Amino acid sequence: MTAPQHTPKVSEREARQVAEAAREQDWRKPSFAKELFLGRLRLDLIHPHPQPAPEDVERGEAFLAKMRDFCETRVDGRLIERQSQIPDEVVNGLKELGAFGMKIDTKYGGQGLTQVYYNKALTLAGSASPAIGALLSAHQSIGVPQPLKLFGTQEQKDAFLPRCARTDISAFLLTEPDVGSDPARLATAAVPDGEDTYVLDGVKLWTTNGVVADLLVVMARVPKSEGHKGGITAFVVEADSPGVTVENRNAFMGLRGIENGVTRFHQVRVPAANRIGPEGSGLKIALTTLNTGRLSLPAMCVGGGKWALKIAREWAGVREQWGRPVARHEAVGAKISFIAATTFALEAMTDLSAQMADENRNDIRIEAALAKLYGSEMGWLMTDELVQIRGGRGFETADSLAARGERAVPAEQMLRDMRINRIFEGSTEIMHLLIAREAVDAHLSVAGDLIDPDKSLQDKAKAGVGAAGFYAKWLPKLVAGPGQLPSAYSEFGPLAQHLRYAERAARKLARSTFYAMSRWQGRMETKQGFLGRIVDIGAELFAMSAACVRAEHLRAAGENGREAVQLADTFCRQSRIRVEELFTRLWSNTDDLDRKVVDEVLAGAYTWLEEGVIDPSDDGAWIADATPGPAKRDNVHRPIR
Repeated sequence: MTAPQHTPKVSEREARQVAEAAREQDWRKPSFAKELFLGRLRLDLIHPHPQPAPEDVERGEAFLAKMRDFCETRVDGRLIERQSQIPDEVVNGLKELGAFGMKIDTKYGGQGLTQVYYNKALTLAGSASPAIGALLSAHQSIGVPQPLKLFGTQEQKDAFLPRCARTDISAFLLTEPDVGSDPARLATAAVPDGEDTYVLDGVKLWTTNGVVADLLVVMARVPKSEGHKGGITAFVVEADSPGVTVENRNAFMGLRGIENGVTRFHQVRVPAANRIGPEGSGLKIALTTLNTGRLSLPAMCVGGGKWALKIAREWAGVREQWGRPVARHEAVGAKISFIAATTFALEAMTDLSAQMADENRNDIRIEAALAKLYGSEMGWLMTDELVQIRGGRGFETADSLAARGERAVPAEQMLRDMRINRIFEGSTEIMHLLIAREAVDAHLSVAGDLIDPDKSLQDKAKAGVGAAGFYAKWLPKLVAGPGQLPSAYSEFGPLAQHLRYAERAARKLARSTFYAMSRWQGRMETKQGFLGRIVDIGAELFAMSAACVRAEHLRAAGENGREAVQLADTFCRQSRIRVEELFTRLWSNTDDLDRKVVDEVLAGAYTWLEEGVIDPSDDGAWIADATPGPAKRDNVHRPIR
């Protein structure tokens, strides 16, 4: 079935141009991860490990204590799972606690927590109920508070932030039934009506918090006209405005308590005063918001890893097979070691990125994206390993376990809940492309015109001169470095060897990127398999560096230093094996063959292979019709009172 005809038709090139225009073009501050992809291990940017201010620690620890007490005494995760809904009294309790204002400044009634302590609070809340973690994160990481903090006027902050801190729930609305990670095709329209009003029409899909929200951040396309620049623009919309209808509350594999829906706008009048930033700046606002907003996801994956480690330790120590605890069998023990080491590294990666975000001295757009990518992938793997360690009990529900007299361990629920993180706020595949674009930014800045088919010969000649100068200075530095000196990074003791490896691998990564650009030039952007592996290598090197820096900090501070060094050492050894495999797969892979098979699949050459099964899905449309117009369904909007 064809896509709804109202969706704008854009070429691949036009779509890329829209995405490129939304990027932050400049690098005004240093970035550890950006330097890593250029072959430079700038350890000075992350070591010594940055530390929060004492007053931030005091405020954060005080709130964490209250959050822990609330989660332990008033949150029943199994009840939320059974009822597929967070009880109103729990939501209201979170409001009273101030949990909806964790990141909002105290002058607006918020808690004024740093990113570090906001993450810790989400780790805690998400472990009690992942649905609560999603509720709080969607409200503050991508909902109204964050874009207003960064781009709102003082009048907007005064009007909306106090509400968001205490009483109102917010949601972020970008995705549409036929528009996901390609915003160039955004169809929801915001048509100017006079000087002080816009009229919204369109349909938004997967609106996390949308079913219960009081305030919405809506991305809509303003048509270009006299006096209006036009373009994708962000608005704050009152959820109870006439013409706003929540047409469906969506249900999912996991996170069954989230209030996620389909929201229709029909002739919804929005004051121009509610526009965030100028017209056409909506995507830039969204991407900038996500630079730190993405850190909430790895924070909750850290929580999943911590819980998986606890259950694995307790269960594998008492469950016996063949005369000894299963943890003592190497096949199971290796899984426990992976969970422990990876949890340590993921927490190091997330905390380091969050602290750098708080200090605002580094550009952390790549670090945050890497933490989200790595956290979601590793969080899923750790949870899957826990289910395997638990065996049949891992596949059994907590309620079923309890009904027959065993501890109610919701491992299968955790697996279902964790799965969405590989899709939320940028799927793994999209994150690969987004990070890869930033990783090759330096190359495109000096040599982009050389591979741009639309550039003139004069432009290409000029770019060639600039590129020659850049590479003449840069390439020789990739030949040798500190990683080849046995005494380098000696202050890290037994972990120095891993930092030397990371330095050597960073230079190899940069050389590989250069070779690929030389080989494929303008076709580089089509080599998504290669780019994904480049990014995955960078993620591993960032994780290794963060783990070593955190372990050294804990050792110097006398806080479980021996154990931290052991975990960091184990993680780095595991990571190095993965890195070597990824380097091999850069050039030895089945990418070309895979493309040929895909062509054959789409041409119907293998339909015979599909025979012999029953397709349980129905014959409905692949993509629901999202034609603008009045709602034809009842409004299921359910504000919490």
